[in-house]
Amino acid sequence: MRNHTSITEFILLGIPNTEGLENVLFVLFLAFCLITLLGNLLIFLTILASSNLHTPMCFFLGNLSAFDIFFPSVSSPKMMRCLMGQSCVISYRGCASQLFFYHTLGGTECFLYTVMAYDRFVAICHPLRYTVIMSRRVCIVLTLSTWLGGCLQGSVLVFLVFKLPYCGPHEVDSFFCDIPVVLPLACADTSLAQTVSFTNVGVVTLTCLFLILTSYSRIIFSILKISSSEGRRRAFATCSAHLTSILLFYGPVMLIYLRPASSPWLDSVIQVLNNIVTPSLNPLIYTLRNKDVKLALRKILCGLLLISKRR
Repeated sequence: MRNHTSITEFILLGIPNTEGLENVLFVLFLAFCLITLLGNLLIFLTILASSNLHTPMCFFLGNLSAFDIFFPSVSSPKMMRCLMGQSCVISYRGCASQLFFYHTLGGTECFLYTVMAYDRFVAICHPLRYTVIMSRRVCIVLTLSTWLGGCLQGSVLVFLVFKLPYCGPHEVDSFFCDIPVVLPLACADTSLAQTVSFTNVGVVTLTCLFLILTSYSRIIFSILKISSSEGRRRAFATCSAHLTSILLFYGPVMLIYLRPASSPWLDSVIQVLNNIVTPSLNPLIYTLRNKDVKLALRKILCGLLLISKRR
C-alpha cells in the first residue's frame, strides 16, 4: 500500500458543528464506553458461569456481547484523544486498520443476527427437533462462519479502498476512517471500489435482512397457531429482544450506506449511535427481555454482594 500513495497520514476532522462541546462529548462518550464494556462483560461472564444458560440462544448472545465489547474500541480511542485536544492525525496504516476492523466486526454482527434469527425459527417452528438441529457442533460452525465471513468482507473492502493512490487532500470528514469519507480522497477512478463496496455492504446487508424477515414471518405464523395466550406471549418474548437489536443495527447501516446523498453531520451522528450508543443498549435489552439471563445475573450479583459483605 505504501508504494501506491504519496501521503502517510490522514487528519480526522471529528464530528461537524460540535466546536466548543469537546469536554461534554468526551464525558458522554466515556460514560457510554464504560457502560458498554461493563454491561457486555457482565453478560458474557454470566453466560459462562451459569450452566442453565449453556443453550444455543445464549451461546450466540455471548458472542454478540463479545462483539459489542470490541466494536466501540475501533473508533473510540482516537476520537477520545481528539476530544481531549491531542493530535487528530491518524497514520495511513492506522486508517486502513480502522476500516478493516470496523467492517469485519460489522459484517460479523450482520451474519450473527441472521444466525440468531435462524435459531429462533428452529426453536419456535421445530421445537421437538431443536436440540438435534442446533447441536453444539452446529452452533460452533455457524459462529466461526460469521467471524470468517466478516473477516473476508473487511479484507476485500480494505484492499479495494487502500490499493488506490492518495495524493491529497488528506482530511477525513469524520471521527474515524470509513468508506464514504476515505474513498472521495483518492486521486484515481473509484468506480470499481464504489461498486464492490456497495455490493459488499449494501447487498450483503439487505440479503441478511431478507433472511431475518423470512425467518420471522415463519415464526409469526407459528406463534399465531398457538392456542394458549400465555404460550403466544412467551414465544413473542423470546424474539422481542432480538428484533429490537436488529432495528438498532440495520437502521443506521441502511441510512449511511444506502442513501443516495450524504450529509457529513448526519452521517457522524448516525455513526456515533451505531458505534457507541447501540452496543451499550444491547445488554439492557437482553437482560430486560430474557428471563433466564435476568435470573442468572441476579444470582451472580447477589453472590458477589454476599462475598463483599463477608470480607
